[in-house]
Amino acid sequence: MAEPEIVVEHREHLWYLLAEAAQVEHLIMCQYLYASFSLKAGPEDGLTAEQAAAVARWRDLLTGIAVEEMLHLALVFNVMTAIGAAPPLSRPNFPRSSDDLPGGVQFRLLPFGTDSLTHFLYLERPEGMERTDAAGFVPMVPPREQIEHGEAISRAQDFATVGHLYRGIEQGLAALSGRFGERGLFVSPRRTQATPELFRWPQLVAVHDLATATAAINEIIEQGEGARGDWRPAHYGRFLGIWEEYTKLKEASPAFEPAFPVIPAFTRQPYDVTEQQPLLTDPLTRQVAEVFNLGYELLLQALNRFFTHTDETDEQLHTLVSAAFGLMADVLRPLGRTLPRLPAGPGHPGRTAGPTFEMYYQFGNFVPWREPAWALLSERAAILATRSADTAALPGSPAAVNDAATAAAGIAAQLLAHVPEELRHLRPSSRTGHDA
Repeated sequence: MAEPEIVVEHREHLWYLLAEAAQVEHLIMCQYLYASFSLKAGPEDGLTAEQAAAVARWRDLLTGIAVEEMLHLALVFNVMTAIGAAPPLSRPNFPRSSDDLPGGVQFRLLPFGTDSLTHFLYLERPEGMERTDAAGFVPMVPPREQIEHGEAISRAQDFATVGHLYRGIEQGLAALSGRFGERGLFVSPRRTQATPELFRWPQLVAVHDLATATAAINEIIEQGEGARGDWRPAHYGRFLGIWEEYTKLKEASPAFEPAFPVIPAFTRQPYDVTEQQPLLTDPLTRQVAEVFNLGYELLLQALNRFFTHTDETDEQLHTLVSAAFGLMADVLRPLGRTLPRLPAGPGHPGRTAGPTFEMYYQFGNFVPWREPAWALLSERAAILATRSADTAALPGSPAAVNDAATAAAGIAAQLLAHVPEELRHLRPSSRTGHDA
């Protein structure tokens, strides 16, 4: 089946496609992290030594691929900011069918296993490769009417694979660069860019012209789908290797279950999903899940401010990046690994929780002015620190919550240090000695 042409005749067409790419990378990343967090650890979870070693390898591979999806998101954001477009960090809640993406591009939180690996291989398949998605992933909308040349209004366009989407973006960049001139297309100052030095990612490309924009897009394609080279070291090849090893272990021991019996249960019904979703009913588990979601929200807010910053100093930009990495490593990771060990509660017998990356509202931007933006960011960090400390103090609360609370308090203190005294009204927890 021939791939539909992706049309880019205006900057807004390119902006729309890059926003779609950002949403796809964001949703894919959350899926991979959910599957990684669902994995068991060792003999204490009923695994043999051989199985535990394999599960540890799969967790490392899944986490590494998820980190690379974060890199892809940063690369897309660099291209967006270079052409003058503010990067979007909002996304729909799970499960996501085909409301605003092509019918074959759907997302759902699945534990590690046959269905999730089948789905991941489908999403990461190289251009021109035919694969069937996992059961339940059925296109819900017909193909869209193709954009006609000469249309001025942006709207959704169909793409068969992620590589197809990026190829269309790459061609659009070249076409608009030829029409506007490189300086006319890449209008933003270089200081708007996420750099490899600041983010500690050697593969991160700062975009300021057609060559660097093309390099950023090619990094995503070749690292992710391997569409223009050998796919074996790319995401598709790594998932295929996991699939083959998992299948062999499953054949040798049909009772082998590498993942906890997680269910994607939310703390409340998602505001943008009409179908009723399972809800957590265990009070402690719900509290821990809410802390995870608050940490995820703060992560998005810190990244949002970095990619839309105005007159921040180098120190302040470093603080935003440090806060983002601290939230991922010291708040989300320990809580994400803890939730699958906690009961989902009455109504879900035998099932455990999992991090659902809940979006409680349509995520937006801060105001451009630095001081009020940092005041709001610091305020939310203080709320995370307080709520996580309160949850850590509950009877039976896992040790990981206490660790996350300590990390959250430290992050809140770092952010507060850059807020003018007259704008401060919430202070971090006393865990780091920064009381009011």
